[in-house]
Formats: sequence, structure tokens, C-alpha cells
Amino acid sequence: MQTESLGFTHFLGQADGLGKTLFVILIVMSLTSWYFIVTKLITHLRLRRASGHFVDLFWNASSLDEVRNEINTHGANEPFAHLTSHALFAREHHQRTGGGKLGEAGSLAEFLTRGMRKVIDEETARLENGLTLLATVGATAPFVGLLGTVWGVYGALVSIGMSGAGTLDKVAGPVGEALIMTGLGLAVALPAVVAYNSFTRSNRLTLARLDAFAHDLFAYLTTGAQVSQQGSKLHSLQGAA
Repeated sequence: MQTESLGFTHFLGQADGLGKTLFVILIVMSLTSWYFIVTKLITHLRLRRASGHFVDLFWNASSLDEVRNEINTHGANEPFAHLTSHALFAREHHQRTGGGKLGEAGSLAEFLTRGMRKVIDEETARLENGLTLLATVGATAPFVGLLGTVWGVYGALVSIGMSGAGTLDKVAGPVGEALIMTGLGLAVALPAVVAYNSFTRSNRLTLARLDAFAHDLFAYLTTGAQVSQQGSKLHSLQGAA
């Protein structure tokens, strides 16, 4: 009958304040990491679809006015449209003002480079939002679970020592229950680690395509090369990725 009463519920009922606190911490870690996993997955899928649509439209556009109308109509809600919008504005602003301010000093090419680099840095920070939390959960959750196990084993051994019943059946049950916390810590950490690695790789590919697009866009805005000629390079890079 005693063996049947052992288990997760029995362990929580017998746990002291520290054990229950560690359990709550693991539950909060799990809920928080899964929230970021789901929201970032939805965001990545939406951005990938929107980015692909905009890049195709850009390289098939007959003029920059068509691209500008697309941005004005649907907004710059993804990295490629955001970069293009700022680049077009920077070129028009520099041509209109002539770089009279310190922040606009230099040639058009230098002004465009600074503006586009700033946008890429902003998009990098946006894509990496939440990854620190996933990395923290993946790194610390197993140790939180291990601490719960150590503390549970300590409490079980102290109780057994005070009762004077040191038989195997009296020791194995409480110690086995304490191992639940280690398993819970691993269960919390594994999805966070897998999601972190997956999002990191996806971000790296997105930023590589954005950087290639920025080079082609910069060349077109500064040299006036045909869009279709510059676009072939980007499509080849996207296919290789």
C-alpha cells in the first residue's frame, strides 16, 4: 500500500517550502519558454512569407515608384521592406538636403551605407529578441531540477534516519521520488535548447539573405543598374540557402 502511494503527487505533498518553490520556478520557466517558442515561430513564419512576397515584387517591379507604392500601401512590416523603405528615404533626403548636417556628411554612398547598416542592426536585434531567455532556461533548468533532487534526497534520508527504518523499500521510494525534479528540469530545458538552436539558424539565414539584398539594393541606388540584373544574384543566393 505504501508503494502505491508513492509518486509525483506524494512527492509534492511531502516537499518542504524550498522543494515547492523550485517546482514552481520550473513550471514558470516552462510556460515562459513555450510562450516565446510559439510566438516566435508564428512571427518567423509570417515574416518569411511576407519577405518572400516583397522580394519577388521588388525584383519584378518596373520602377522604384511601384516599390514605393507597395510599401506605402502595405507598410514596411518585415526586414526587406523596412530596409528598402529606409534606403529610398535616405537617398531622397540626401539628394534634397545635400548632406548639410554632420549626421549626413559624406557622399550619398556613405550616407546610404550608414542608414542601411542601422536598419540591419535593428532587424538583428528584433530577430534575436527572446533568444536570451530560451538560452537561459536551457542552461539553468537542469540545475534547478538537480537542486530539487539533492534537496529531496537529503530530506528523505534525514526522515529515514530519524525513523530508524533503513531497509531498501524505505529508502528507494523517497529517493526515487526526489529524482522527479531532475527529470522535470530536463523536460523544461530540452524544448528551450532545441528552439534556441532552430531560431538561431533561421535568424542567421535571414540575415545572410538580408545582407545580400542590401548589397544589391545599394548597388542599384548608387549606380542605377537594372533591377533585373542585380536581382539574379539575390535569387541565386536564396536558392543556395
